[in-house]
Amino acid sequence: MEHRRELITENARRFAQGLPLRNVVDKAVGYSAKPGNRGGRPSVQSASTHLPEETMSRKQLETATLAGGCYWCRVAVFERLAGVERVVSGYSGGPAPNPTYEDVCSGTTGHAEVVQISFDPGVTSYRELLEIFFAFHDPTTLNRQGPDVGTQYRSAIFYENQAQAETARDVIAGLEAKRLFGAPIITEVTPLAAFYPAEAHHQQYFQRHPERMYCQAMIAPKVAKLRKAYSSRLRDPVSPAGSPSGRP
Repeated sequence: MEHRRELITENARRFAQGLPLRNVVDKAVGYSAKPGNRGGRPSVQSASTHLPEETMSRKQLETATLAGGCYWCRVAVFERLAGVERVVSGYSGGPAPNPTYEDVCSGTTGHAEVVQISFDPGVTSYRELLEIFFAFHDPTTLNRQGPDVGTQYRSAIFYENQAQAETARDVIAGLEAKRLFGAPIITEVTPLAAFYPAEAHHQQYFQRHPERMYCQAMIAPKVAKLRKAYSSRLRDPVSPAGSPSGRP
């Protein structure tokens, strides 16, 4: 375990400095670039929540399920947006039911790390969420985001209805037409079959562990970019959804 921690810290440091990455995948134990231990599954209510469940249901929220690398990174961005009421880390895209983090990291389940976002369409639209999604990950790299490598880190949009599918494809077509990326977008657009919440210790990870090396190297810069470039879309300049204490 100590060897794993050393690899994680070293690779995060090298990535932040633009240096070649070391191989941090240990296939024998199903380990990938982020640490994780088997733990109890949270209920959806135990994850990032801004409003009580009954209030959320009255607001007729919609959900978006997105994969773009480490779900710790995605949560830290989306939970700060106006109109977003809840963000849950989890797994989608594979046939195996109730996968664990270790199962998904083995690369054999077909699942991707995802976030499921509950949002108020009267405040922010599905299209606007996708615009943020593409601004905060690289949709041109196959099965990789930064130092995190494996099929579980692929770029994917899991749509719930035809309207979401059409919006996703339209957003991608618009980005391709503008040539904003240096390579073709390879983001999957596929129907959502199931969503499985991740273990409790993977929920709101950046809020709880902002001092850790991975968080400092990989997540903090994304939060800083969000605050600088998308300040008008933030729910609150201080605290994200589910964080009344105002922690980063």
